[in-house]
Amino acid sequence: QVQLVESGGGLVQPGGSLRLACAASGSILSTYTMGWFRQAPGKDREFVAAIKRNRHMTSYKESLKGRFTISRDNAKNTLFLQMNSLSPEDTAVYYCAGTTRGLITSSLWSAENYDVWGQGTQVTVSS
Repeated sequence: QVQLVESGGGLVQPGGSLRLACAASGSILSTYTMGWFRQAPGKDREFVAAIKRNRHMTSYKESLKGRFTISRDNAKNTLFLQMNSLSPEDTAVYYCAGTTRGLITSSLWSAENYDVWGQGTQVTVSS
């Protein structure tokens, strides 16, 4: 079973950028389809982006396309989320998650389809 640890969160001003990382240990990341989710205070956890284990096909929350980019470095066993043009609405705890199951694209958007989760990293966008 893979263990996931997120890093890279912090306080950033509106319009700024952050790059989150999710380091995997205990298993080979390349065998996992990976996703990023976020949860703001008082709100449900929501899908941000995902990248499949095969061919590295990606999927994004529609409203985040063009600002967020998910990528993976299997050699380093690490998942990334590049976030640009951040706004206060992006403030949340960001979680990485993984599954070894084969998922169709629409299934990537549901947290219940992921088996392994990190502890989360706080992202705060504020001036």
